[in-house]
Amino acid sequence: MISSLLVANRGEIACRIFRTCRALGITAVAVYSDADAGALHVREADLAVRLPGSSPADTYLRGDLLVAAARAAGADAVHPGYGFLSENAAFAAAVEDAGLVWVGPPVKAIELMASKTRAKELMAAAGVPLLAPVDPAAAGEGDLPLLLKAAAGGGGRGMRIVRDLAELPAELRAATAEAASAFGDGEVFAEPYVERGRHVEVQIMADARGTVWALGTRDCSLQRRHQKVVEEAPAPGLDDALRERLHTAAVAAARAVGYRGAGTVEFLLSADGRPYFLEMNTRLQVEHPVTEAVFGLDLVALQLQVAEGEPLPDAGPPAPHGHAVEARLYAEDPARDWRPQTGRVHTLRVPDGPGVRLDTGFADGDTVGVHYDPMLAKVVAHAATRAEAVRLLARTLERSTVHGPPTNRELLVRSLRHPDFVAGRPDTGFYDRHLTALTAGPDPADRRLAALAAVLVGAAGPADAAPPRRFGAWRNLPSQPQTVLLRAEPDGDEILSAYHATRTGPEPHDRPGVRVLSLAPGLARLEVDGVVRKFAVAVHGDQVYVDATDGSYAFTALPRFTDPAARTEPGSLLAPMPGTVVRVAEGLAAGSAVEAGQPLIWLEAMKMEHRIVAPAAGVLAALHAAPGLQVEVGALLAVVQGADSGGADAPGADTPGADRDADRDAGE
Repeated sequence: MISSLLVANRGEIACRIFRTCRALGITAVAVYSDADAGALHVREADLAVRLPGSSPADTYLRGDLLVAAARAAGADAVHPGYGFLSENAAFAAAVEDAGLVWVGPPVKAIELMASKTRAKELMAAAGVPLLAPVDPAAAGEGDLPLLLKAAAGGGGRGMRIVRDLAELPAELRAATAEAASAFGDGEVFAEPYVERGRHVEVQIMADARGTVWALGTRDCSLQRRHQKVVEEAPAPGLDDALRERLHTAAVAAARAVGYRGAGTVEFLLSADGRPYFLEMNTRLQVEHPVTEAVFGLDLVALQLQVAEGEPLPDAGPPAPHGHAVEARLYAEDPARDWRPQTGRVHTLRVPDGPGVRLDTGFADGDTVGVHYDPMLAKVVAHAATRAEAVRLLARTLERSTVHGPPTNRELLVRSLRHPDFVAGRPDTGFYDRHLTALTAGPDPADRRLAALAAVLVGAAGPADAAPPRRFGAWRNLPSQPQTVLLRAEPDGDEILSAYHATRTGPEPHDRPGVRVLSLAPGLARLEVDGVVRKFAVAVHGDQVYVDATDGSYAFTALPRFTDPAARTEPGSLLAPMPGTVVRVAEGLAAGSAVEAGQPLIWLEAMKMEHRIVAPAAGVLAALHAAPGLQVEVGALLAVVQGADSGGADAPGADTPGADRDADRDAGE
């Protein structure tokens, strides 16, 4: 019996595993880097062991430190979670060599599935359907488009789509270099790229006595940069024959490697419904909660049971019921190439209710830093039908209170309500086709109304609850309105709201059709063209957040007069976030001629690589970046003369091809 479990991971997955530990009476042991000293998973653990340092390479990727931590805390078992070392055979072997229970598959199974090329050979022998590999050296026009993939890793690293044969050599070199850097293995293989395919997977659970459960299907087709965003179970639109074929193939894959514990077999479904094996993940998946909801199981509890040597129940798994959908809430800006965001999470609150589940590694006041994946939470909805589950999740996200860095919350809501998704037609090209429409800004009139509500609440309440007015609001002419200037985030539009201070409270200036019904601390009730609308207002320093029925808005209160020192020189390339300069374009120096869109500097932050590109053709007037340089957000990296506009957003910062680091924190 396991009495004390060390989770060799962090954040949301550590908190989720601790929840099962509490239910089973098992002591929960956390590990933490210096950057995570105050993290939620540390606060929720019974015991915690420090891993000196902040980078993953110095902490969560150090198997020797994790084994030593387990010994120091008196743990008798180790659960790897997902990402980091969860699929590292050497780490699993080190845990077992230390006399600890490994809550995962056999070391041999991990080794066999670690290389995608070797895994495909095994699956072919087991009769699992595959995409035929393509020899890049012999590829012709008829083989296009091709997908280049790193054999030793995932998460989009070392992955390239090639549509032009002339680009194949360069893309192959780039994929090989990226794979070697990320995974220490430069092996890359090529296979046909399936347009508008679907990512469908089967959850398996196996014990040491040869029993293998196929726990239904999941669809994970909504992805950005080959990383999942929305997942659901069961996969919609599959007939019984196809579903059974996938289950049979997944069980065959597990038996081919003597699998034990929880795992996932991933398939690509072509547009005509043909399945092809992608890979087998020898760990728990990020999206496992949708399977738990549909089958009424605790997969972590089953992992622990199997690790203790117990068999799976003879009666088999329970029958599935209903439908579940999960959305990953990220601190990122989808409209700016999914750029990750950092900062303090002032409030993270998801409405509780039947069928709703929240898995998170953050609480109010925590900070999203630069070292790890920016996923804030996973929100899951379970209902009797798919339509009900999708509607519940969209409304739950819409009603959530998320104050802090910009997030993809609005994108998730719009994705769940998009006709293609509602109709059960997801595919991996969804965001390629619809991203522009899904990231369009809010209705300007609605946003101006939200800004006005914030200003009115502030004017009626105490000074510390009001959007800062900076230079005060006194007027020597009572007929003149008071004004407050707010900047809408993240697009930067400025909104000037005006009101009159009357004996009965503030009243909107020049806003016919808008009438104040009531103002209270943090809440405004306005009648707008005969319809009563409510606005919840929260202020954190100069940040103002407004949550309304039709959406949520974020603003920054601005001074009425700008500081000339805050202006930047045209053509300035600024760091879009804190990070480390990892590369500068070869031969780049002051005086170099540059072309519009030419990559100049590569910045690594939050395990993603960001290209800083020339905003226009011109001459590099100054270069302040060098490999290894640590920079803060807004730091001046370079200046290009001839550029019409400056700053990292216009459009000096670009992130095409930015991918997860080797540890694959967040799993996929």
